[in-house]
Amino acid sequence: MIVREISLRELVVLTIVGLSLVSVNGMAQTQTFTRERIEYVLELPSPEWQVISRLDVHDHVEFMYEGDRESGYLRLRKNKVSAGTTEEDLFRYDEKWRLQSLPGYIVCGECKGEKFIGRLPGRVFAYEYTSGGRAMAGRIYYLQIDSRTFHTLHFSGERGKLDNLRSQMDSIAGSFRLK
Repeated sequence: MIVREISLRELVVLTIVGLSLVSVNGMAQTQTFTRERIEYVLELPSPEWQVISRLDVHDHVEFMYEGDRESGYLRLRKNKVSAGTTEEDLFRYDEKWRLQSLPGYIVCGECKGEKFIGRLPGRVFAYEYTSGGRAMAGRIYYLQIDSRTFHTLHFSGERGKLDNLRSQMDSIAGSFRLK
């Protein structure tokens, strides 16, 4: 067996090729989600995101991470609003009518959210609450379609678990588009 030293250049090239293969393999796990009666398409960055159909008056599609609501849960909603309504206005409405009723909800106060850039422009707001003595968290992405339409991607789950999914949540929201 002949052993030779690898030059620094060869080592760099091998490292780049190896990382490229890992990146391609990671991207291969991304799943495109769409359905016939749903007007949007999004990319799920890992197979741990499972689609859940919930039927009430309408057929709703929701997503759960690792089959557990507390690991990560995603609800989508379309909002028709008056012209001039902002993401902050939508968050204040959600805060007043939905979030403040959560046990241990921490009032956001003057928070303005963070600007979010994906296929659609928007803002993301974070909040915390408790459930059964556990620290919980939520992130709501308000993506603007036009002056009168927003789509809301509302993630929730146990705070530590949801914090670990931040890049996946950003990826899902960033991939959201209309058909």
